[in-house]
Amino acid sequence: MANLKLKQINKIYDNGFHAVKDFNLKIEEGEFIVLVGPSGCGKTTVLRMIAGLETITDGELYINDSFMNHMAAKDRDIAMVFQSYALFPHLTVYENISFPLKINKLSREEIHNKVKEVSEILEIESLLNKKPSTLSGGQKQRVALGRAIVRKPKIFLMDEPLSNLDSNLRTQMRIEISKLHSKLDATFIYVTHDQIEAMTMGTRIVIMEDGKIQQIGTPQEVYENPNNIFVARFIGSPSMNILDGIVVVNEEEIQLKVSIGEDNEDSAKYIKIPKTQQDVLKINNYINKRIKIGLRPESIEVSADWDFNTFKAYVTMVERVGLDTYIYFDIHGDNCCVKTTNINNDIKIGDYISFYIDKQKTYLFDYETELRII
Repeated sequence: MANLKLKQINKIYDNGFHAVKDFNLKIEEGEFIVLVGPSGCGKTTVLRMIAGLETITDGELYINDSFMNHMAAKDRDIAMVFQSYALFPHLTVYENISFPLKINKLSREEIHNKVKEVSEILEIESLLNKKPSTLSGGQKQRVALGRAIVRKPKIFLMDEPLSNLDSNLRTQMRIEISKLHSKLDATFIYVTHDQIEAMTMGTRIVIMEDGKIQQIGTPQEVYENPNNIFVARFIGSPSMNILDGIVVVNEEEIQLKVSIGEDNEDSAKYIKIPKTQQDVLKINNYINKRIKIGLRPESIEVSADWDFNTFKAYVTMVERVGLDTYIYFDIHGDNCCVKTTNINNDIKIGDYISFYIDKQKTYLFDYETELRII
């Protein structure tokens, strides 16, 4: 196993594009770190700099406390699994897996034993004499994993390895890779744009946007305590609803005023919030200021009551996915969603129904910076 330190890492290409900006991360031995973010956010570039496939413009990379910036890729004891599998089409599965061992000039017996061990772990013993062209996508991915595993590196790098697979196979391979991590004495660094992969596989996830780290934490931490609106909306499915609101004093307490329809007082709805949130807003001078209000789809409920923290809206779409039902509606131009398992199946597009907001589950963000207030 290995630990890594990335200190103030920057990557600037010759054309001036700043792909990675002041990237700082410490990875402990045996961790499963997932770099997640939208396409073009710099996560693959970080992975390639760790592997030695991209030069580091500025900053320092350490593996097991050894400075690695100028160390050749072949000397870093790292294995990488690519999105495209990168198998040799003219070699059998056995020959593909054994290739790195032959390069290291191991004996025929050692090679045979190691390939046999890896093929048993990945359950591909029956494929060893086949060529890649005869394999399914999932089988190819197992072979690519086998070639990485066989020489037992200290670090595994995986660049969107499941993106070419169908939904069911991705689920199966997520489980297989997580099992591999528990079996192998190695540190895993995994790149994906899929938040489901990040949430289910990583011991910690690193959320990136525009070359910068937005937040680092366990999946539960970043879901429950997002640093900003970007993280709040990126993590969670469906994504968090974000509404515009104003902090006001109503009935002698601090509340949130939200416009449900047109910009007039009749369309305004007041949302009560916990005393702790009221105190923070008062201390930080947010009274009569605009803020952003975050609501998870599962923290809004369909309600027959009409009181504080309830509002009415027209249903614009209904999606039923197994036990879950997603109800979409519009609030003052913002497309919102409710996720529920307890719903009347008669609800349909065009219905005008009441929704209740759980005041204990509201997230408040600064209107300008989009950073979380509380």
